[in-house]
Amino acid sequence: MTNAMAHSRGRRNPADGRAPVRRAAATVGVIFLVIGVLGFIPGITTHYGDLYWAGHDSDAKLLGLFQVSVLHNIVHLLFGVAGLVLARTISGARTFLVGGGAIYLVFWLYGVVVDHASAANFVPFNDADNWLHLLLGVGMIALGLLTTRGLNRR
Repeated sequence: MTNAMAHSRGRRNPADGRAPVRRAAATVGVIFLVIGVLGFIPGITTHYGDLYWAGHDSDAKLLGLFQVSVLHNIVHLLFGVAGLVLARTISGARTFLVGGGAIYLVFWLYGVVVDHASAANFVPFNDADNWLHLLLGVGMIALGLLTTRGLNRR
């Protein structure tokens, strides 16, 4: 019972030697890498011929739902690399999850405020992206905080 409690408080899991926050950051990083790569695969990305470098005119949609551009896919890839690099340490992993979550909340706010048909929507974002960004932001922050709970009390 004490092992399970220690694990839930951010201590190392004897099974793999990595703190939960590090595993969470690495997992999120891998997910971002996969999403970034999938954005460049025709079929998984519909209207692939309409994939532009950037801008609201890019009609390509990942899984037929999320509006993407080359720039948008690169952002996912960069977040993935950052997640894997920062997952090497507990503080880096927490920074990635909490800081990255905050950035995704800014993306959500930007997507809500900006007219999707305007040149200001340069990444681009659509309504599905906005909902996903909100969930990612809240989820990443929660992961960063919950998986490091109790670390400072030791």
